[in-house]
Amino acid sequence: MALDAATRRLVRQRADNRCEYCQCHQDLLPLITFHVEHIIAKQHGGTDDDSNLCLACHWCNFHKGPNLATLVDDELVPLFHPRQQNWDDHFVQRDNRVVGLTATGKGTVELFNMNDDDRCKLRARDDSH
Repeated sequence: MALDAATRRLVRQRADNRCEYCQCHQDLLPLITFHVEHIIAKQHGGTDDDSNLCLACHWCNFHKGPNLATLVDDELVPLFHPRQQNWDDHFVQRDNRVVGLTATGKGTVELFNMNDDDRCKLRARDDSH
């Protein structure tokens, strides 16, 4: 079943039209609509409840796929969960790059390739962050 318009609107407003992973703003990519994505994929038991939904840019959504965890220094660590964790506890932005502060942050940055050239350039253009 497709998500209804009210749920999509709630997710976008809650995220302030910003990718909840890499922090790129939707306004900087007007031709590409950010995705309302399942944090825990349906194939892993995730639901359409708004507590399992977040706004993700196409890059983060593509790199995340159905993954729930990644390896950091040969240890399995969970990926960042925007509904259960605070972004500032796991990441910091330095010189338009996202830096992981925790194993979860480091693993999410690496798996999602958050510091590719395109996103770093977008963050440099973002005056609101």
